[in-house]
Amino acid sequence: MIKVLSGVWALLLGIVLIMLGNGMHFTLIGLRGGIEGFSPAALAIVTSGYFMGFLSGARLTPLLIRRVGHVRVFAALGSFMSAGLIAFPLLADPWFWTILRIVIGFCMSGIYVAAESWLNNAATNDTRGKLLSAYMIAQTLGIIGAQGLLTLGDAGTSVLFIAASILVSVSFAPILLSVAPAPAIAVARPMPLRALFSGSPLGTVGIFLLGSVYATQSGMGAVFGTQIGLTANEIALFIAMLFAGALVLQYPIGWLSDQMDRRKLIFGAAALGAASCTIGWMTGGGLIPLIAAAFFAGGVTTPLYALFLAYTNDSLAAEDMPAASGGLVFTFGLGAIIGPLVTGFAMETLGPYAFWLVLGVTFAAIAGYALYRMTQRAPVAVDKTESYLNVLPSSSTVAVEAAVEWAEATAQSK
Repeated sequence: MIKVLSGVWALLLGIVLIMLGNGMHFTLIGLRGGIEGFSPAALAIVTSGYFMGFLSGARLTPLLIRRVGHVRVFAALGSFMSAGLIAFPLLADPWFWTILRIVIGFCMSGIYVAAESWLNNAATNDTRGKLLSAYMIAQTLGIIGAQGLLTLGDAGTSVLFIAASILVSVSFAPILLSVAPAPAIAVARPMPLRALFSGSPLGTVGIFLLGSVYATQSGMGAVFGTQIGLTANEIALFIAMLFAGALVLQYPIGWLSDQMDRRKLIFGAAALGAASCTIGWMTGGGLIPLIAAAFFAGGVTTPLYALFLAYTNDSLAAEDMPAASGGLVFTFGLGAIIGPLVTGFAMETLGPYAFWLVLGVTFAAIAGYALYRMTQRAPVAVDKTESYLNVLPSSSTVAVEAAVEWAEATAQSK
């Protein structure tokens, strides 16, 4: 493993630094928005702006890279992202923040595309799985670490926004000074939603609903914490637990995924998510129950994303997998745009604990639909399934397609 990582350590270090800055800004939006008196509905619009930008960046960045190259696109997007982060304290206005979030989401999507194409170019069929796992761990550790950095400053000042901007700016040095030029990337055109639904109804519906869950957790979690009166340190711990749970539960769920009918595992993981949200909803603000709810609700979200990708690939021919992966990423993005909007307006109407209510209902809908689909189609034999795809919801289509390629090669070698 050390030999595998020796050639990409600078890229992984850069990713950790980027995620430290990006993770800080996600939570800062909720903290600073509460200080400025923004309503949950306004912050929901700000949150959705990021995913609007992310979705558009996923389609446009490959075109930019083919036109001017990885290095120029990477450096340009990094500059815009750093500028966007430092601009938040200049004007406390929800619409101004929404525009900045769209820009940052677009830039972050492009940064993922460039970084993941470099990583994929450095991998072989034998090392691709290990490199993808290391990449996902680097991302998650960066997000968790970002919550710790938030405890070192005051969200009411510009200091933490400046720190996030500095981290993003510094992150590009190890990457740009060490990576070799990557070949032009060719991301497959996403499969039309109708064809995707026909091939895998559960994968399509499930990943749309999961997009809503993920964006609500990562974007509205700090808003919820602010609304119920948690301190900045408690909010940082709460958000960290959402991602720490994913880090802990990813491996056992991934192992089970290759041993049983994936629909049963999807049902079980979603049911655990719904039960965790019920605990969060009923807790009345106690910190320990909130932390436990966050750990398990966040812990099943990332593995569910990988499960839906793997399950969908089980239902398709090998030549359709890249296009299907692009379609699933797009569908996930649509859910990520809608989810915070629904949650924000629910919190505005029903109070802050509607955060858990919306999440719980969405998890329950995933579990219910998985149960229904088990009555409509026979299970795929375990020995004929693709390997579990160890990717995060924040990954671009480049990493997803690389994971699909690795899963197919692994399945053929069984």
